[in-house]
Amino acid sequence: MLAWNSGHRDPAAWHPRPQGTPSRSRGTPAISHVLTALALLITFRCPGADRAVLEGLSFSVRPGELVIITGPSGPSGPSGPSGAGKSAVAKMLLRFYDPESGSVLLDSTPIRDLPLARLREYVTLLPQETLVLHDTVRANIACGRPGASDRAIVEAARAADAHEFIVRLPGGYGTEVDPHTPRPSGGRLQRLGIARAVLGDAPVLVLDEPTTGLDAMAARRVLAPLRRLTAGRTTIVITHDLNLAPDADRILVVDRGRVVETGRHDELPARGGAYSRLHRSNNAPPDTGGPRLPLFPRPARAAPPVFPA
Repeated sequence: MLAWNSGHRDPAAWHPRPQGTPSRSRGTPAISHVLTALALLITFRCPGADRAVLEGLSFSVRPGELVIITGPSGPSGPSGPSGAGKSAVAKMLLRFYDPESGSVLLDSTPIRDLPLARLREYVTLLPQETLVLHDTVRANIACGRPGASDRAIVEAARAADAHEFIVRLPGGYGTEVDPHTPRPSGGRLQRLGIARAVLGDAPVLVLDEPTTGLDAMAARRVLAPLRRLTAGRTTIVITHDLNLAPDADRILVVDRGRVVETGRHDELPARGGAYSRLHRSNNAPPDTGGPRLPLFPRPARAAPPVFPA
């Protein structure tokens, strides 16, 4: 069994992708910047937990493939929150957690052999909650690629379906976002995060619950930009909302820290296994080829204030 330490790196230490591609230092492994493969074999234990939440979890993602990781969640206990393991995968890929032993490979290169700044050129995380800088809307998008032109920023915003609401703000792209101004709604914040990722143009994407906390309408609104963002990129989506499931090349169902089922959305329900039970337990609607309501219930939360029109 592979052991992982309980220490972690603060996500605030994330470094946005620098403009251009820096020269590679001597001894730094070369990574493809076009299509990039991932492979990992991990066991993970939450800090203070008495058992691992991931037990020998092993899978690979081929270049350009979109893989969804899903599975049942349950209440927290002495071993840690049962849903924490799936999101821990995202943190390990960015090295917010470091293993004591084991392998997380990027193009066959252990990621611990890569400088953090270089690793985060190639892997972009779209977290559950979008990081908001106390700066302008333009700067919040531009941190995905410092030095990007205004034209590139606007193009990224258009790809994320964010341009229309941005230009209606009092200052447009120059509107300040700070503690003294109303924050955008959750759906608009997520589209700003998508625009940031589009601008960064990393070959590997990790989406951690990209529609969490959004109502059904807002979740539908981000589906199209999410599909544009993931097209042609190596993508891992960790989610309980299966709206993107028909787009996935492969779905991994994780239960009790292990992959218990794998396949495509159009074949898994007929097997009568874990994926089928997730559908039945959540009253999943039939697949009509169009946008669907989220299949998993979300806790109610107060609606955040929005920018004035």
